[in-house]
Amino acid sequence: MATKLLALTCIRKERFSERYPLVRKHLTRSRGGGGAGDGSSSETLAFEIEEEISRAIFQVLGMTCSACAGSVEKAIKRLSGIHEAVIDALNNRAQILFYPNLVDVETIRETIEDAGFEASLIENEANERSRQVCRIRISGMTCTSCSSTIERVLQSVNGVQRAHVALAIEEAEIHYDPRLLSYDRLLEEIENAGFEAVLISTGEDVSKIDLKIDGEFTDESMEIIERSLEALPGVQSVEISHGTDKISVLYRPDVTGPRNFIQVIESIVFGHSGHIKATIFSEGGVGRESQKQGEVKQYYKSFLWSLVFTVPVFLTAMVFMYIPGIKDLLMFKVINMLTVGEIIRWVLATPVQFVIGWRFYTGAYKALRRGSGNMDVLIALGTNAAYFYSLYTVLRAATFPDFKGVDFFETSAMLISFIILGKYLEVLAKGKTSQAIAKLMNLAPDTAILLSLDDEGNATGEEEIDGRLIQKNDVIKIVPGANVASDGYVIWGQSHVNESMITGEARPVAKRKGDTVIGGTLNENGVLHVKVTRVGSESALAQIVRLVESAQLAKAPVQKLADRISKFFVPLVIFLSFSTWLSWFLAGKLHWYPESWIPSSMDSFELALQFGISVMVIACPCALGLATPTAVMVGTGVGASQGVLIKGGQALEKAHKVSCIVFDKTGTLTMGKPVVVKTKLLKNMVLREFYELVAATEVNSEHPLAKAIVEYGKKFRDDEENPAWPEARDFVSVTGNGVKAIVKGREIMVGNKSLMTSHGVIIPVEAEELLVDAEDLAQTGILVSINSELIGVLSVSDPLKPSAREAISILKSMNIKSIMVTGDNWGTANSIAGEVGIDSVIAEAKPEQKAEKVKELQAAGHVVAMVGDGINDSPALVAADVGMAIGAGTDIAIEAADIVLMKSNLEDVITAIDLSRKTFSRIRLNYVWALGYNLMGIPIAAGVLFPWTRFRLPPWIAGAAMAASSVSVVCCSLLLKNYKRPKKLDHLEIREIQVERV
Repeated sequence: MATKLLALTCIRKERFSERYPLVRKHLTRSRGGGGAGDGSSSETLAFEIEEEISRAIFQVLGMTCSACAGSVEKAIKRLSGIHEAVIDALNNRAQILFYPNLVDVETIRETIEDAGFEASLIENEANERSRQVCRIRISGMTCTSCSSTIERVLQSVNGVQRAHVALAIEEAEIHYDPRLLSYDRLLEEIENAGFEAVLISTGEDVSKIDLKIDGEFTDESMEIIERSLEALPGVQSVEISHGTDKISVLYRPDVTGPRNFIQVIESIVFGHSGHIKATIFSEGGVGRESQKQGEVKQYYKSFLWSLVFTVPVFLTAMVFMYIPGIKDLLMFKVINMLTVGEIIRWVLATPVQFVIGWRFYTGAYKALRRGSGNMDVLIALGTNAAYFYSLYTVLRAATFPDFKGVDFFETSAMLISFIILGKYLEVLAKGKTSQAIAKLMNLAPDTAILLSLDDEGNATGEEEIDGRLIQKNDVIKIVPGANVASDGYVIWGQSHVNESMITGEARPVAKRKGDTVIGGTLNENGVLHVKVTRVGSESALAQIVRLVESAQLAKAPVQKLADRISKFFVPLVIFLSFSTWLSWFLAGKLHWYPESWIPSSMDSFELALQFGISVMVIACPCALGLATPTAVMVGTGVGASQGVLIKGGQALEKAHKVSCIVFDKTGTLTMGKPVVVKTKLLKNMVLREFYELVAATEVNSEHPLAKAIVEYGKKFRDDEENPAWPEARDFVSVTGNGVKAIVKGREIMVGNKSLMTSHGVIIPVEAEELLVDAEDLAQTGILVSINSELIGVLSVSDPLKPSAREAISILKSMNIKSIMVTGDNWGTANSIAGEVGIDSVIAEAKPEQKAEKVKELQAAGHVVAMVGDGINDSPALVAADVGMAIGAGTDIAIEAADIVLMKSNLEDVITAIDLSRKTFSRIRLNYVWALGYNLMGIPIAAGVLFPWTRFRLPPWIAGAAMAASSVSVVCCSLLLKNYKRPKKLDHLEIREIQVERV
């Protein structure tokens, strides 16, 4: 381990010196001076300088010549703390080396703009080194105004770099500088803003386990446990919650694991405090699903209690008044004009207003305390207006013998009941939007069968353990019908594994020795022994869950509309409500409308009050805040279930606008697994001997073509599984050309024409013709020479994916242009493009040229998607509006992409675009629902139709309509769960299965 860490340190210093040559000189001088005694201090100083200097890259617009670049450079260098500034006027870039403790990136940016140019930050290494991410669950948010307020509070805290608050899943993702603040401060700020906050995770506890101690233990025992655990290799920290039986261990999963911790605890403490047992600590209901279920039960209980009081209020006000006998009883006057019915309604409405509706008071108070408004403010104002006016009529009726007035107790009680019913239905529906994550998390089995192996690798015993106790390098047994417990590779057995729950792959995948398996997938028909390679947060399942969670936290750009509206919406609604009341009140007092308009049960003031309350409660912005995030949540969840991982709303929004797709060739349009299809010898030679020499040379290379040649060479050997090739001495790899080595005393060269001609090998006409024929057939021609004489020509083909041509055809029917950009030669590129139906081709392109092509297309007005799988595709994936990485590709490509295609099938490109279009169609429909309720409901509630139709919207009906708007938006999003990919793709999948069987 120490060797590995030393190597990483050396790499880090080497990269730093390459990147910052001026600092390298300083480091050299520091190490050069002094004797042996002070060498260590010089080394320490060098690393301090390395840590202090940071790099920032800015995009600078407006530079037209070297004089402009010079003025920018001079302006920057005048700042204190600037180590070096390099200005590239051609590419509009400025690279700055600076000391972050003396100057920050914002000051540098402002300086560039003061010099007369437009600057924006592209990359800041100081931020990357000092960034930590935590996720917090937040309770008490009612509308988008709440989430916007929390974001403003968090972003105002010094050290917070970025904060995203998701109303739909009630969580926040915060990027902050751990040197300036801790997550405790973030929790405190959220709680001070009036919300409940619970920490879900931080960047530091990615590999963290909580253990529970059962038995008799003392403080001395716990100290021994703490010291013993801290001494274990790979353990980074141990935290003991004093007064409890919980221990939290932060560790490196590639070094140690929870079984080691339990073994240490039980063995060390046994002799001190009797029988003590350690187990995995169960959170017991603080997870998202448990919290959501608790919230659903709470609203359900509140609604039932509200019905107990509200139904009698409604009956006494609206029904019993028309039943002879009961009406006389209710109209019996107790004191002056105070009736029995008014007393009953007052008594029953009071607990609804102040007990069941207390949540609205607390929410409104917290919102007003922080200087903002939300749904609670509107509800509290509306119901209080109805309740206290009714209380006023009751008191006047009891004290004046001739007072005539009508109470609105049924309005306040029914309004609260309907809103609570709406919140119950909304929470119930919102819970279903995040079922994708719950289903993914439930794929991991609760238990696993751990095998014990002898020195020869034979199984000697097995034990059933908790699935959370699996450690790296364990060997586990997977029986038929069981889920694979963790990521790994098969060391024994054969079976078929259903991977549809992870990759969306519809058919079982054959597994044999050496094949990888994914945790959470289903083993169908055989027993497998699997060696574990990734556990916990490193597993594919955990990474997919984290990716989907991050996608649901990220905001789509279209969400900004709702955020902007929410800032002024509540004050505007209050203003409209007051204006409505005042207008109708003045109109009544000034007799601007006939008295016949006023219902017999009320006067002009009461009529105006009802109009004002209706406006206030119907205009709540809840639905507006849920329009985008609920659709994004369902869309990303559906995508994950079909093997299309979409990294957030921004990727979804861009994908639905894509007008041009740039495809890489190898591994994207082709299978990415080259095979030798033809061998032509130019001299008499036994083919077995020929391939022995060639394979012995190529076995040292990692190139895909080399692997194809070695695999083909195994066919001529008896020991095909693991042949022993002759020793290759003086092996040399010539990048982009081929390899050479000495095998059995002969110089072997395997590569292209450039390699041969550079070493003086004559290429006969026959070989030239074979190379041309190979290119025409979309094959790669490889030349082989022995002792500087050309001996043979190999043709290697990377077969097209079965669905490639049809996928390109479907994209054309969707009015999406397809372009192929590859590093392969022009002949092969044109042949492949012709087969799949792509007209525009760029071959022999370097990674930066791929990115440049993407930028050219963007400049021409296209919204560009890039589909690739290799490290060389990463720059283009980043440059594209939407980067799509083939799931079987490299980790770097997957990291750089916006969308990951888990199945590595081209039809998933179409699925991703079609799903994004369907999702954004749903978002638009949600906005129609949300804004439609307000744009149509507010005028109706204000009484616009009343003069002509005598139709008015009572407050309790307005409240029901407001609640219905939120529920309708969530249900509209939930319809996305029924998404079916285009039927044309089902035909492609059937064809792929047939090709594989052949």
